[in-house]
Amino acid sequence: MTVLEIGQVVAGPTAGLIFSDLGFRVIKIENPNGGDISRKLTGSSSGTFEYYNRGKESIALDFRTDTGKKILEGLIKNADIIVENLGPGSMDKIINQDRIKQLNPKIIYLSIKGYMCGPYENRKSLDFPIEIESGIAYMTGLKNKPMRIGSSAIDMATAMMGVMLVLDKLRRHESGFIKIGLFETAMFLVGQHIVTYQKEKRDLMPLNEENFAWGIYDFFMSSDNKKIFIAISTDTQWGDFCRAFNIPPRDEYKSNIQRYNQRDKLIPEIQKILISYNLNDIILRLNKFNISYGILNRPWDLLKNEHALMHMVNAEYNGTDFIMPYVPGTRNNKKNIENLGCSSLKILRELGYTAEEIKNFIDSGVIK
Repeated sequence: MTVLEIGQVVAGPTAGLIFSDLGFRVIKIENPNGGDISRKLTGSSSGTFEYYNRGKESIALDFRTDTGKKILEGLIKNADIIVENLGPGSMDKIINQDRIKQLNPKIIYLSIKGYMCGPYENRKSLDFPIEIESGIAYMTGLKNKPMRIGSSAIDMATAMMGVMLVLDKLRRHESGFIKIGLFETAMFLVGQHIVTYQKEKRDLMPLNEENFAWGIYDFFMSSDNKKIFIAISTDTQWGDFCRAFNIPPRDEYKSNIQRYNQRDKLIPEIQKILISYNLNDIILRLNKFNISYGILNRPWDLLKNEHALMHMVNAEYNGTDFIMPYVPGTRNNKKNIENLGCSSLKILRELGYTAEEIKNFIDSGVIK
């Protein structure tokens, strides 16, 4: 099946990436004058294009022209799915839903926007403003200091929601239009806090300010100056933890609620014990008793992580080899990242255009 991706940066390209990893053919339609704007991002965002556009075929097409629009209509006729994340109303200026349906009654059209139907639907938005407006930045940050999640999580989660809705239509043998919003996806992600507020009837503190429900749910330092997060969620696990580190049982810490209420006293006590062990020794003891933990990593540290590397794929772009994650559970092989318009000629030939017609398209700037 073929997916047409008309979009930029993260949300639309994430949906296209997921479809690619699931085995769909993905044709990425880009502006001939520079393509997806993420191709030119620098600094801490410089890897955006490479990551979200693996395994796609790039056609550089100016569909603002009559000729370009005709080519776009040909692509739509031969596609199964459209993914688009342009600004509100932008796609309608190019080609509206009625025309798309007329060209291909069986097509599924996924439109990713800032907001779904309602008073905000014509507002343009991005990941971080949505995090702020939905309450995610409040819950992620510190008191009086909302913070952004450390990835474009709302863009990506919205794309995942969209792909699920497309797959549901395919399962039902249905076609038609799907609109999914970043704001509504973000609301879904903070739904737990919305419900908790109604139960507690009080304002909640950010998660990093208000203690979690568990007595032991914190970072600890090892003797070799490395941080490890230990999570003990049951009384049985607490008993196992005590055995792992030869801690004598004490009635005052017997239940989770006791440990929770005495965190200010208990956490420093545990730190005094763990500081005498190096990180590897702590891990061995935690593994022996199947206690949950996490070693503090930076994302690039995963490039040296034996387990993580088993779930990454190789990709090449402009002579540079990359290693990157793929959609978990998919059968993934090496898929490269294409330069702007790399597949333009091939795709036009598939649509039945002659060599002379294609040359005219290039000369007139309709394609690249």
